[in-house]
Amino acid sequence: VLQNNDFLRNTVHRHEPPVTAQPIQILVEDDEVVVVDKPSSLPVHPCGRFRHNTVIFILGKEHDLKELHTIHRLDRMTSGVLMFAKTAEVSKRIDEQVRERQLEKEYVCRVVGEFPAHEVVCEEPILVVSYKVGVCRVDPKGKSCKTIFQRLSYNGKTSVVKCLPRTGRTHQIRVHLQYLGHPIVNDPIYNMEAWGPARGKGGKIGKTDEELLKALVEEHRSKQSLDILGISEEDLNSSAENQDSGNSSDCTKSARADPINESSCPAEDTEDPERDTKDPERNDVAACPLNSDSDLETLEKNNELGSCENQDGQTGEKSSEEKDPLCVECKITRRDPSPKELVMFLHALRYKGAEFEYCSKMPAWAMEDWEE
Repeated sequence: VLQNNDFLRNTVHRHEPPVTAQPIQILVEDDEVVVVDKPSSLPVHPCGRFRHNTVIFILGKEHDLKELHTIHRLDRMTSGVLMFAKTAEVSKRIDEQVRERQLEKEYVCRVVGEFPAHEVVCEEPILVVSYKVGVCRVDPKGKSCKTIFQRLSYNGKTSVVKCLPRTGRTHQIRVHLQYLGHPIVNDPIYNMEAWGPARGKGGKIGKTDEELLKALVEEHRSKQSLDILGISEEDLNSSAENQDSGNSSDCTKSARADPINESSCPAEDTEDPERDTKDPERNDVAACPLNSDSDLETLEKNNELGSCENQDGQTGEKSSEEKDPLCVECKITRRDPSPKELVMFLHALRYKGAEFEYCSKMPAWAMEDWEE
């Protein structure tokens, strides 16, 4: 029987999805902000199945930068300029600029086909199909948004396009490019066969939302790349069981009943009226605020405990190969993804506010003479 002040502890068995080994480059660090060039495939902060492989955790562990305040987010698969405030005051000041639309954002991407040479403005409203998988589409019932596109170069097969999002809806740039018939070359969601022969051009999909999600999941399952969607075999099995036991198959409801979201914090921005303005290209819907100090301290202690266990006759190699008979993921042998599979050609190139402007280098794939 549990008594007051009893202390409970449990060990959680987790499989963290693979990410690129590319280092996080610090572009600027002063008393107020830290600005980094985020590699593709890394989420900004712990969410879903990601914990150690996140920008916040890596900055704390490798650069001793703790208690950072997230000013804006980037999609996990999007690379580029990412800002953190060092104090709550700075965070609040920049937040106000974001709310008043004083922040200019410039992205660059490589898309399929010959993009029109003239400026293209897309103002199609965007609707979230599934928060859990992170899929959106153009729909009249969606939220209003606007993106301005300008072609920079064309190499006979693909085009490099500059993108200026005037709002910050979830996956806005990616969804608008798909709608225009020029999806990002290696977009693991919006350039897939699951969207039909036209790949979602003009919003023509010819499937219900449930059929679309099922087709996307199956396509990634066949390619052994479910990690890209941020879900595992275990999640799929448990959601199938939930449906069998009479639960609603509605995407947003089943996402909330799903173990992947129970193990992380509830979506922190759902009640925030400025959520979409704050979060350009947002993917981390089940995002967790992180007390990086205490979490990193716990991590250090766990590492120390781990190294002690190894000295007691258990080698590091053995411990890394431990398998849990109850874990579905343990039974699956997957190949390591190549660096190419972990990169998507969408990059946040520049962020400009009232009294600051931060830029990163143009990625190699955006150069005019780059070849596939």
